[in-house]
Amino acid sequence: MSWHAHRVVLRLRSLMHIGQAKIGNVQRTRPYVTGRVLWGALTLRLTRDRFHGQGPANRFEQYNPVGREVQDYLAFTYFYPTTNRDGNVTCWSWDEGFPPRFLSTYASTALTYPQQSADEGTLHEVEFISPRTLDSGEQVYLVGYVFVQEGAPAWQPALRRLQLGGERGYGWGRVDLVGDPDPWDGKPLFDGRYTVDPDAWPPVLTAGENAYLLAHALAAEFGERKPVQGVQGEIEPLVGRETDPDGRFGVQVSEARICYAPGSKVVEGSRFRIGPYGVWEAV
Repeated sequence: MSWHAHRVVLRLRSLMHIGQAKIGNVQRTRPYVTGRVLWGALTLRLTRDRFHGQGPANRFEQYNPVGREVQDYLAFTYFYPTTNRDGNVTCWSWDEGFPPRFLSTYASTALTYPQQSADEGTLHEVEFISPRTLDSGEQVYLVGYVFVQEGAPAWQPALRRLQLGGERGYGWGRVDLVGDPDPWDGKPLFDGRYTVDPDAWPPVLTAGENAYLLAHALAAEFGERKPVQGVQGEIEPLVGRETDPDGRFGVQVSEARICYAPGSKVVEGSRFRIGPYGVWEAV
């Protein structure tokens, strides 16, 4: 086997917003951490560590090669909230009881000081995953898996100093690593839902009985990448902001990938390859 895997448990320390879509004046959050978000956070942390003491790391030429290293040597599952410190997920994001336990909103507005009132048209709400459950006040953790090839950058120290998602300037998205990442013991992932082919890279997963998608999965061709088969569920275009060829951060919108959403029903025996940014595709 040319790679090894670890189960990672993160303690959520502050509100977390994983951008999804805007409805009215509410900016909704995804109820999980996508592979793209984790890739971006690791790239940011590793780049700043690599250029520490050499001035600010604020150039495209610094981030681009580190981002490619993370893409080439690491693969991720999505990370899901749980109240169990040991990482078992008992309430999935598509379960009926999830939103009232884990999700809430933060409202704010700009002020117009001469009138001492809210500035017209600036009231907005940001939905977030709470660091403690809203019904019982339990600590919230995030659990997922990281697959690592030999020669990968120093990802474990970087995990201890991550911020995930949006609103980071306000202190959102802070996480702590719980213990050390657990080496994969060869057992099925996510409490038996998926088995892993130990000889394939990128990692190949096989769905167990009555499994659900645990990441976005291609529902239509995307370049040379093929759509998955045997899935029933919601379909959505998956896009993100990227750095343009001139090095301007976030000004370019990526080409849309048409995907089945996490929580879609999987036919028994379906196999998936973990592609770039953690998006699943046909083997």
